[in-house]
Amino acid sequence: MEDIILNEHNKDEFPPAHTAEHLLNQTMIRLFGCERSFNAHVERKKSKMSFHLTQKPGRAEEREIERRMNELIAEDLPVTFEYVTQDNLPDGVVLDRLPENASDTIRLVRIGDYDVCPCIGKHVRSTAQIGRFELLGTNWDEMEHSFRVRFKVLP
Repeated sequence: MEDIILNEHNKDEFPPAHTAEHLLNQTMIRLFGCERSFNAHVERKKSKMSFHLTQKPGRAEEREIERRMNELIAEDLPVTFEYVTQDNLPDGVVLDRLPENASDTIRLVRIGDYDVCPCIGKHVRSTAQIGRFELLGTNWDEMEHSFRVRFKVLP
C-alpha cells in the first residue's frame, strides 16, 4: 500500500530533517502548549520553523528544546504509517492543513507514542536515523509573538 498516491506532493524532503520537523512540532506543543508550526522551511543544510507563543522562551528553555530533541532521537522511536479515512481519525489529529481536495483516505505518520499527524512526506524508519539535532539559533518577534527556531541535523 506504500505505493498508493493519495494526494499530489511537490516536495522532495530530506527524510532525517523532515522527521525532526515532526519531533520538534510535538516538543514545542508539549513544552509551550502551542500549535504546530505556522511556517516551516525544512532542508538538508539548515531548517527553520516558526511557532506562535505567549512569551519569549529563555536560554534555559532553548537548551531544553535541544536536549529533548536529542533524547527523543536517541530513544530510536519507530516511525510508522497508518491509513485512515477522514471520518475515522484518532483523537487529537486535525486536518486543518490539508488541501481542500484531499482524498478521503489520509496517511498518518506516527513517531512512537510521541507524535501522530497527517503527512505524505518522506521519513526515516526510526528516530536514531535522524542523527544529532543542533539548535543553530532563535528569533523572537514581540509584535507577532512568533518564535523562530533554526536548526540542522547532523549524521
